[in-house]
Amino acid sequence: MKSILEVCLIALGMVGIVTAQDPTKPVLREGISVQMPVLSEAVAIPAADELDATVVTVTAEGKLFVGVQPVELQALAGLLAQTVYVKADARVPYQQVLTVLDALHGHSVVLLTAPTTKVASGEITPPYGVRWLPSNW
Repeated sequence: MKSILEVCLIALGMVGIVTAQDPTKPVLREGISVQMPVLSEAVAIPAADELDATVVTVTAEGKLFVGVQPVELQALAGLLAQTVYVKADARVPYQQVLTVLDALHGHSVVLLTAPTTKVASGEITPPYGVRWLPSNW
């Protein structure tokens, strides 16, 4: 019994090492979680997931963060990054987002959204956040 447990632990460790080094998977990084607005024609922006990407987050309460550090609106003008990714909560007033965009004048700005799930014609769309299991399960 002890040897089976050792084999399982070694196998689990090997799987963890192999999957952790997969360069095709994005690296998880610290961030501020927001409820992002949904856009039907959203495109993937892999550059926003890079470790050196500058992401400005606007929370539903109107608080501003660069990465995970809280900042004041005036500090956004001093950012050194050429491209700034803005991740605003869907519930934040539109004027707050415009104020942030105005403070980022002179930077290339990319607004981040959540993509919708495209469904083929004739298929049943599950509720958001629910995944259907195949009927042969």
